[in-house]
Amino acid sequence: MQTVKMYSTATCPYCMRAKALLKQRGVETIDEIRVDEQPAEREAMVRLTRRWTVPQIFIGETHVGGCDELVALDRRGGLEPLLAGTP
Repeated sequence: MQTVKMYSTATCPYCMRAKALLKQRGVETIDEIRVDEQPAEREAMVRLTRRWTVPQIFIGETHVGGCDELVALDRRGGLEPLLAGTP
């Protein structure tokens, strides 16, 4: 399974929804970077993604985007293959 990294905050409902979906798809560990606790990490997130909002989700080296993009990827059937590392 690919590694999953998520920039998030403690109270963001979209972050919680994204984490729940990833867990449903078998992700046991999410490398969660809390930008509310580490403001410098928000700057790093913006440099990487050009976005200010959380969550920002990476699966392996692929920037998926936010919660809406993650849900759309799952609905298209692309989330599980991406998590598995298959094209």
